[in-house]
Amino acid sequence: MIRSLAAALILSTAIASPLAAQDAIRSKPTALPINDASPVPKDIPYPGGTIKLEVDASDTTQRIFRVKETIPVATSGPMTLLMPEWLPGNHAPRGQLEKLTGLTFTADGKPLSWKRDPLNAFGFVIDVPQGTKQVVAQFQFLSATVGNQGRVVVTPKMQNIQWESVSLYPAGYYTRQIPVQATVTYPAGWQAATALRGKRTGDTVAYDVIDYEALQDSPVFAGTHFKAVDLGSNVTLNIVADDADELVYTPDQIAKHKKLVAEAGALFGSYHFDHYDFLLAITDEMGGIGLEHHRSSENQVEPGYFKKWSDGEALLDRNLLPHEFTHSWDGKFRRPDLLWTPDFRTPMQDNLLWVYEGQTQFWGYVLGARSGLFTKAETLDAYAQIAAKLDTAVGRQWRPMEDTTHDPIISARRPKGWVSWQRSEDYYNEGLMIWLEADAIIRKQTKGVKGLDDFAKAFFGVKPGDWGQLVYNRQDVINTLNGVAPYDWAGFFQTYVDSPTRETPKGGFTMGGYRLVYGDTPNGFTKAAEGANKMVDQSFGIGLIVKNDGEISSVIWDSPAFKAGLVIGAKILAVNGDEFSGDVWKAAIKAKAPIQIILKQDKYYRTLSLDYSGGLRYPRLEKTGEGEGSLDRLLQPKT
Repeated sequence: MIRSLAAALILSTAIASPLAAQDAIRSKPTALPINDASPVPKDIPYPGGTIKLEVDASDTTQRIFRVKETIPVATSGPMTLLMPEWLPGNHAPRGQLEKLTGLTFTADGKPLSWKRDPLNAFGFVIDVPQGTKQVVAQFQFLSATVGNQGRVVVTPKMQNIQWESVSLYPAGYYTRQIPVQATVTYPAGWQAATALRGKRTGDTVAYDVIDYEALQDSPVFAGTHFKAVDLGSNVTLNIVADDADELVYTPDQIAKHKKLVAEAGALFGSYHFDHYDFLLAITDEMGGIGLEHHRSSENQVEPGYFKKWSDGEALLDRNLLPHEFTHSWDGKFRRPDLLWTPDFRTPMQDNLLWVYEGQTQFWGYVLGARSGLFTKAETLDAYAQIAAKLDTAVGRQWRPMEDTTHDPIISARRPKGWVSWQRSEDYYNEGLMIWLEADAIIRKQTKGVKGLDDFAKAFFGVKPGDWGQLVYNRQDVINTLNGVAPYDWAGFFQTYVDSPTRETPKGGFTMGGYRLVYGDTPNGFTKAAEGANKMVDQSFGIGLIVKNDGEISSVIWDSPAFKAGLVIGAKILAVNGDEFSGDVWKAAIKAKAPIQIILKQDKYYRTLSLDYSGGLRYPRLEKTGEGEGSLDRLLQPKT
């Protein structure tokens, strides 16, 4: 049928605008222009000169940092000062803006009004008067006094100063172009360690002028119980502790830490620092941390790091230093191009964290074994636990591993109810498994002549002594791998990084002379984890982690426990008629028969049956051939 032109136009309008009939009864505002007060950063020197930053860190009771910052200015007019938001190593916007209080600005002793940038709450806008040479900012940073306010960074015996919490910087410049001279007043008699160098007068240290990027990358640990240990190659182990007896170590323990430094040098073939300071807090009072920096790292371990060296639970802390030390090369010197940013306002893009963190996790365990911080058997047990845990992450069926690199932003490390289905930051350990397989492939392709060590030297070992940043993209990684051993590395990453999978890669085991098996006895690493966390971990069979008091802390998606209706936070009160205990629970599972439990969830009680007959399941690695395999050779010391 042929319609008239007018009819066709009416019909066309009706189809194109199905909401037109609502226009008469709905007001419709028009978007206003967006005026961003923060200028785009430029790679030019900050024209004002050197900022003077004075921090009073002497309050260990109320734990308030008091800050005076003198900011020289070259011109008058609008100026935006920023508190750091996107923090390197956090992979997310983690600046603690809510703790900045009492902010005032003055010029020539006269107060200046300020407004917060409505598009960036971390920005403070002032109007610099004509003829002003410097602006003085004063404020307090109210550090956490209890854990529910955030990480505790000050105790009566130690503190951790992170410069991003006690400073502002002018917007519009690469932070490496902003010079700063920082001064800190510490509690009386305390000693402090940092990658910065300076001059001490009484309890005040005036640090040398350094750019703001490097200042933020050079945190401080200070305390009343302190010891510094030379590890060679301009590396120092700086220890603060809750108690003086935690500073007592044996020559053999320090020898292993020295060997860590030597093994890292042998692995990468160069050091990318003029000096390096491990900042190690042995404490259960200051909050936990493991954070990389180019010339230092912030590390917290539980009391007993030296005192309980032979205890199984102490084993869990010994991977921290090898991991964070590796980051000096992987993550700080070599950094993904979209993860590097010119300032602390620009958002970071985390896609390549499976290299940045995944390969660091890989080398952390390798260096732990090569240095003796872990025995070979302990390392193999850790690998078994890691692989088995990753296999319980059934969310891999819908969520590719690379997507977990965005988890620091998506979830901000908040607790999850169904982590096995949601997935978490699996790029760490799944990255390890991918690189373990890559090492085995290289060794196979080259008939044992080369391994991932050769990639490490070629990729991370360039430009000795350079402690700037050298960025890369995925193709750079592929090209370097092909230079070591030609292979379809693009397809390899497509399979394991970009696509959903059914299980974690285990080629590093199978090609390396091992296989993952399960038995009813926990390996050393799993036993240590169960002891430290006071739990029974049966993620790998019945699909449940239960604390020693019966509280459920994890339920694996689609497992027998999940199908029975169990949930995190519920509490098992009785098992087959007996009061719950860890031993009673394990005995019931070991019997390989349906288990009757009484469960309390909130204020409600249920009796239910767990239909499971698989028995106790704990992972371990089993040798599959005679002699040394590629995995054995990977873990051998090089010095």
